[in-house]
Amino acid sequence: MYIKTLTIQGFKSYRDQTQIEPFSPRHNVVVGRNGSGKSNFFAAIRFVLSDAYTSMTREERQSLLHEGVSTAQTLSAFVEIVFDNSDNRFPTGRDEVILRRTIGLKKDEYSLDKKSASKADVMNLLESAGFSKSNPYYIVPQGRITALTNAKDHERLALLKEVAGTKVYEQRRAESLRIMAETDSKRAKIGELLEYIDTRLTELEEEKEELKEFQEKDKERRCLEYALYQRELEEVGAALEEIEEERRGEVHSANVRREQFNDREKQVQTLERSIAQIRTNATTLNLTRQGAQSELTDLVRSRTELECTVADLQNAAQRAGGRREELEAELAAVEQQIEEKERAIAGLTPGWDEVRGRESEERRRLDEARARLDALYAKRGRLDKFRTKTERDRYLRAEIASMQAFRKTQAATLTELEAELGRAQASLQEVSENFVATEKKAEDGRKRVRELGEKIAQLKDTQAEKTEQRKELWREDTRLESVVTSAADELRSAERTLASMMDKDTGTGLRAIDRIVAERANFDGVYGPLYRLFEITDDKFNIAVELTAGNSLFHVVVDTDDTASRVLDIMMREKNGRVTFMPLNRLKPKVPPVPNAQDAIPLLEKLRYDQKHAKAFEQVFGKTCVCRDLTIAAAYVKSHGINTITLDGDKVDRKGALTGGYHDVRRSRIDAVRAVASWRAKYDEGRARLGEVKGTLAKLEQEITKLAGDVQVESAKQTQARAAREGIAEEIATLLRERERHGARIARLEADIDGLRSELGGLDAKIEGFRAELTSPMAQNLTSQEEDQIELLGRDVEQRQKALVELGKQKNELGGRKNILEIELNEGLVRRREELRLKIETLGASEAGDSGSEEALDAKARELRALNNSIEALKKKIQDTEKDLEKANQQLQEQRGELEKLQNQQSEDVRGISKQQKSTERYLAKRQMLLNRKDECNRNIRDLGVLPEEAFEKYTNDKLDRLVKKLHTVNEGLKKFAHVNKKAFEQYNNFTKQRDQLIQRREDLDKSAQSIEELVEVLDQRKDEAIERTFKQVAKNFEEVFEKLVPAGRGRLVIQRRIDQDEEDAEEADETQQSSIENYTGVSIRVSFNSKVDEGLRIQQLSGGQKSLVALATVFAIQKCDPAPFYLFDEIDANLDAQYRTAVAAMIHELSTTAQFITTTFRPEMLATADKFYGVLFNNQKVSTIRAINREEAMQFVEQEAQAQ
Repeated sequence: MYIKTLTIQGFKSYRDQTQIEPFSPRHNVVVGRNGSGKSNFFAAIRFVLSDAYTSMTREERQSLLHEGVSTAQTLSAFVEIVFDNSDNRFPTGRDEVILRRTIGLKKDEYSLDKKSASKADVMNLLESAGFSKSNPYYIVPQGRITALTNAKDHERLALLKEVAGTKVYEQRRAESLRIMAETDSKRAKIGELLEYIDTRLTELEEEKEELKEFQEKDKERRCLEYALYQRELEEVGAALEEIEEERRGEVHSANVRREQFNDREKQVQTLERSIAQIRTNATTLNLTRQGAQSELTDLVRSRTELECTVADLQNAAQRAGGRREELEAELAAVEQQIEEKERAIAGLTPGWDEVRGRESEERRRLDEARARLDALYAKRGRLDKFRTKTERDRYLRAEIASMQAFRKTQAATLTELEAELGRAQASLQEVSENFVATEKKAEDGRKRVRELGEKIAQLKDTQAEKTEQRKELWREDTRLESVVTSAADELRSAERTLASMMDKDTGTGLRAIDRIVAERANFDGVYGPLYRLFEITDDKFNIAVELTAGNSLFHVVVDTDDTASRVLDIMMREKNGRVTFMPLNRLKPKVPPVPNAQDAIPLLEKLRYDQKHAKAFEQVFGKTCVCRDLTIAAAYVKSHGINTITLDGDKVDRKGALTGGYHDVRRSRIDAVRAVASWRAKYDEGRARLGEVKGTLAKLEQEITKLAGDVQVESAKQTQARAAREGIAEEIATLLRERERHGARIARLEADIDGLRSELGGLDAKIEGFRAELTSPMAQNLTSQEEDQIELLGRDVEQRQKALVELGKQKNELGGRKNILEIELNEGLVRRREELRLKIETLGASEAGDSGSEEALDAKARELRALNNSIEALKKKIQDTEKDLEKANQQLQEQRGELEKLQNQQSEDVRGISKQQKSTERYLAKRQMLLNRKDECNRNIRDLGVLPEEAFEKYTNDKLDRLVKKLHTVNEGLKKFAHVNKKAFEQYNNFTKQRDQLIQRREDLDKSAQSIEELVEVLDQRKDEAIERTFKQVAKNFEEVFEKLVPAGRGRLVIQRRIDQDEEDAEEADETQQSSIENYTGVSIRVSFNSKVDEGLRIQQLSGGQKSLVALATVFAIQKCDPAPFYLFDEIDANLDAQYRTAVAAMIHELSTTAQFITTTFRPEMLATADKFYGVLFNNQKVSTIRAINREEAMQFVEQEAQAQ
């Protein structure tokens, strides 16, 4: 084992943390200037390993802390030594041992392997490793060699005793002598006591005879007193039994009354809750009625206003009604006339078409006949005009050509007219079709307007219905808000009541867990507090369940401890209360077998819970059964080892504890938990319903808004449709005019075509006649055939002219009639019909600013009807509400009466309880009096002492007065023995017993004193042996070491004795003489540096260097006697000559094979044999540092220091 590394911080001149490079396990040398901190380095090691720094004052502690020129103050310092423990010299089982000591102004602490340790533990560990307190020379600081050099002989003897370990023997001897002195003192006291006891025993022998006579009389007295006391005791016992029987009856009746009182108390609580609920309902009904009444007032006011508006509209409608009726009648008449005219036109048109066709045909035939007749007359006229056929033919051909050219022109005109007629007819057909389409469009427009009006009315009805629904929902919303507010108040009250039954941190923790589970995911394993996880099947077990569970009701059940840890981490971060978790995976409930009996019911059987939580309930309730009374409960506890509880809450624990007393049913945790659960359910239900109503309201608002928008859209469409109808009416008028114009044009074209056709027929006839004439020969006169033809044609023309006139008359008559009908129809009736329709629609239209229209009247009438329905429904609701309110008030009165009755009964019970309490107090006073008498009798009987056997039967049958007389006689006889020592026998026996005990104690003390004397002799002998043995070993080691250091010389240790302390001849060298240690007076040293045979010189006769060498030899001798694992030498070669320094260095080098050496020096000889070197530096801030250097740097430093000196 050796010192591996050293760390210093804040200790003396080592301000900064300094960790020294690992030391060599052999010889290490530390060099440095004077004052640089070498000695502080050794002091740091001593600070940890030796007891040189113990029991320090504040000033001494301050002196160990660094005090430099820096502004920062050092408040603590530490020194840490790391030992190589590969040889396991420290019994720790580790290869390294780290020992640290930390000191401050107020603290002084040790640590071992970075764990706190006491100073005693550290010192014991060092002792076990070879750091002996009896040999402090493994650390040799500056001055120790000089002190040993100048030591006196008796000081060297004291050092030898210290090395021999005589302190232990001396401490044990002193302790033995102290015990022996105490033993002698105790023996003297025992002797004095024995003398006193012998004197008292002599006196008590004389008093014994007189005491015998007194004892006979006293025995009689005690028998009589016992009989009297026993008789009184029996009477008191009978009286106690009697009042106890009465008390049991009163207790039974009191228990019955208490149960009744508790039942009524629960009924009072139930009634109070019911009354509060009825009041809440009544308040809600009142609010509903007030709201409905207010709404009814508003509706009646609105109905009044609406009735006025409807009346005004009806008046306006009545005023406009005549006009409308006239217009409608006129429209009907016009439509009838139109139908008649159309039928008339339809009846005339075929005849007119037929007459016109016949007229055209007749005119065509007339024109043809006239043309042939004219041709014959022209032929007759040309007979006289042309002389030759050629001239005639030439003329005829010219006429034919001219006529053909004209006919061609007229034929082209006819074709154009026919084409134009076709176009005109097509245009007329198109106009007619457009007219029909426009009329259909107008009808569609009217239908569209009607449909839109109906749709608008339907939308308004729906809107009114939705508005009524919204009002109803508003009322429901108001009612639900009142209910939810009331439920929230009751829930807060119930939660406050429940919170008052637990500590604040638990309540805060439970609320925090609810919030954590609600806001965060992955907490499905948190099942909640125990009280939420079960129901009690029978209410009479409430008290038993509550008192059995206790605070476990508020423990939180979780699936695993990991879930509990995660929740706890969050709660610790947020600093939210404290809770106790019950992780199901950690619970190992042990449910004992329960008795199979009717009077011991397992409490678990009265609970309903989820089986996945079974472990939690078995943990809390599994060991408890419910019994009828405490007697049965205690019996089951003894027989089955279970916990039991009564229905009243009195518990018997299986360890023997009984717990019970009054339990306030009004402060029941189970009832509070149920109240919280009930009100939470009502609150959640109300909130959910309120949310549904608000959602429905929002939906209704959207629907009503949408309906209003739809009404606006449809009204806009209706307005557009009406505007379109006005345009259609104008279009119809335009089409009528267009049709008339096209009809007139067609008639004109048809007349022109007929004329052209007739003209073309005449031209054809003329051309045909001219052609026929061309083919006929030139004659003077017409042929008879032609003459006949002229006559026939003349008659035919005349007839046809007459017929044409007749047809013209018919046509004109029919055409006139038809034209008149068409003019009346188109120009008058149709236009009038459109005007009437427009006026009627104008009267029925609900235009902007026109509240007098029929549609407005219908809308207002519908609104009035809806309002009347709402008013009727509201009246019915108010009536229903008033009925409910009246019913609630009736229930409230009934329950108040019942509550008052119960409270009166409770008051009566309270008065009864007060009376019973007074009765109980009287009972207790009487019972206490009897118990006092009983205790007094028992005490008197006990005071009588040990009674003779006859005392229990001798006077049992005597009368009381006889006993009193006998007792009086005995007491009179005892008066003459008043001076007798009544405790003579007792005192005699006591003194005899004390004398025997003291004699035995004295014998024990004598044996103890003899043992101590023998121990002191043994200790003295062992001490002498240890000193002799140590002196011989040290003397032998001194001779060997001195011979190695001074090969030419010789050295001896000589012990000084009292008998020859003044002699200095050769006889004092006889070291083998056996004598007591008390004869030893000192140890002297004789050495010779140049001879092995001369007697040598005393140390006082040597030079300074020689003295230091002798002192070093002594140190080495002591160390060889009790070797240590390492040695610290601080400038031990300072006063040695060069040759002796070399010898010392060689010895250290030799010894370093078995132990570690750490030395400081200013001499080069020590450096020559060392293995590792360290330099100590000191800066201008008075801070020391130490670092590893090589041999050359160390030698250079030593040489520089030598030159400086």
